[in-house]
Amino acid sequence: MSAELLSHLDYVSGYRDKRVLAAQFVLNHPAHFETLLQLCFATEDEKSYKACWVLEQVAYNQLEWLQPHLDFFCSHLNQLNNESAIRPVAKVLQLLVENHFKKKTIKLSPNQIEQITECCFDWLISDTKVAAKCYCIRTLFVLGKSNDWIYPELQIIIEKDYPTQSAAYKAVSREILRKIK
Repeated sequence: MSAELLSHLDYVSGYRDKRVLAAQFVLNHPAHFETLLQLCFATEDEKSYKACWVLEQVAYNQLEWLQPHLDFFCSHLNQLNNESAIRPVAKVLQLLVENHFKKKTIKLSPNQIEQITECCFDWLISDTKVAAKCYCIRTLFVLGKSNDWIYPELQIIIEKDYPTQSAAYKAVSREILRKIK
């Protein structure tokens, strides 16, 4: 592991400016990106979730850096179990899928799309916090445009969970249900 990257992660906190600062280090030193990505999935490491926070910020600026690492990234999604790691990774999934289908600078393989779809459904039906669920709903909506089986499944889950979820979940659910009906 890069001692310099680990040192930056020591200062990462829940504050956005700290996340952005660490991401700026990675953006200025791209050689550390692969280490950051590996650390995201080193779930036994206490800095793992912080690496996920930084990855999200890096993805806003250099999503294409993930392209050569997509097999690794997608195949390790199911290892994440920390809520603090799942939320930023769910956002990265949304960015990847939207880019793949709209901007088309990211190329996802059928296998990677399947892994992302499975992961999003898993997080949606599990006891994951609302922000990650909302990102998953939006990601599955985009994926459903080219996979006709997704919308019926998504609709069932949303309608079943709707009464017990938060206002944010309900708002996203109403928006997506209007679009898929």
